[in-house]
Amino acid sequence: MLRVAEQYAGTDTGRQRRANEDSLMARSPLFVVADGMGGAQAGEVASRIAVESFQPGLADALEPELALAQLAQTANARIHELSHSNAEQAGMGTTLTAVYVGAEEVAIAHVGDSRAYCLRDGELLRLTNDHSLVDELMRQGRLTPEEAVEHPQRSVITRALGPEGTVEVDTRSFRARSGDVYLLCSDGLTTMLAEPRIAELLLANPRLRDAGEALIAAANAAGGRDNITVLLMRLEEVLPGQGPPLEEQPTIVGAEALATAGGTSSARVPRSPRRAPHDGGVPDAVRSRRRRRRAGVLALTLVLAGVLGAAAYLAQQSVYFVGTNNRGLVTLFRGLPYRLPGDVSLYSSDYVSGVSAATLSPERRHTLLDHSLRSEANGAALIRSLELGQLE
Repeated sequence: MLRVAEQYAGTDTGRQRRANEDSLMARSPLFVVADGMGGAQAGEVASRIAVESFQPGLADALEPELALAQLAQTANARIHELSHSNAEQAGMGTTLTAVYVGAEEVAIAHVGDSRAYCLRDGELLRLTNDHSLVDELMRQGRLTPEEAVEHPQRSVITRALGPEGTVEVDTRSFRARSGDVYLLCSDGLTTMLAEPRIAELLLANPRLRDAGEALIAAANAAGGRDNITVLLMRLEEVLPGQGPPLEEQPTIVGAEALATAGGTSSARVPRSPRRAPHDGGVPDAVRSRRRRRRAGVLALTLVLAGVLGAAAYLAQQSVYFVGTNNRGLVTLFRGLPYRLPGDVSLYSSDYVSGVSAATLSPERRHTLLDHSLRSEANGAALIRSLELGQLE
């Protein structure tokens, strides 16, 4: 069985755009990237709706590919309806690339020119086909990859969520392996960096946070012509019954520490200097009872530690707060706004808005970014109002 052992999520406005129209969701085992398009704030709205449509997750009764496609169709219908009911958002749309990590396979749903890759055994495998004019021309043999890079219509996409009432969603399942690294990205990365360069940066930075930051920095250094969004996830093999990885439940650190202390206290901590009785003076039955008692205490300690860790994890997953990511964008985080020793955070990015905190007044920053604990609905509504300019 496979699970996500490490993940990274980051987005950047780039050097030539005034606003970030990309949206993302990194909620293991589901990951989504959307790149919006349209005038005014329409692109931001479209990509946000696409990501929000995936927040309920996948129903267990459905096949992952089918479930992803249905969520994409739901997003398409919502965007299409809004674009026809609001003149300012007419014609808006968004790309969508979503990945669901299953026990043995990765399921993918895709519309537009955002991409999904897998880095395996040092090779970068592209898992999606762009729905773009230049890719269509290349598939027909009418354009070479070198010509496509500088083609004047390279940004024209042939399929997106929103413009039509229904949309064709590409889906596929990819047999996953332990050690695979998956990359989801908007075209702000792939139009700036060739695939060999992307692979080089991934291989040079084993830690996903370092790799993600390196990719964004390199895209900006190459010109940063568009918004840049990067999601990375590394898979590992786990035995049935193993808990979530450390990054998904950081409070387990405390439980593990308690369990370790319980395991060492009877074996390695020096006892008081008073003389212990000779083994020969203690009946076998007494020694057996003592061993059973110590084993029982240790077992109880481990059980309590596990219960406390699980309770802390559940509590951490049920609360949200608003803050900023490392690029200053207003972000909805899931968890508690604290870090443990060893740089272990008790929170993860849930939704990254396109609003920079630098554009807010000092009073608004003070009230919005105070790290108050909120429900998911309250935090999402607050950021939605902020993106639409509805906050006073």
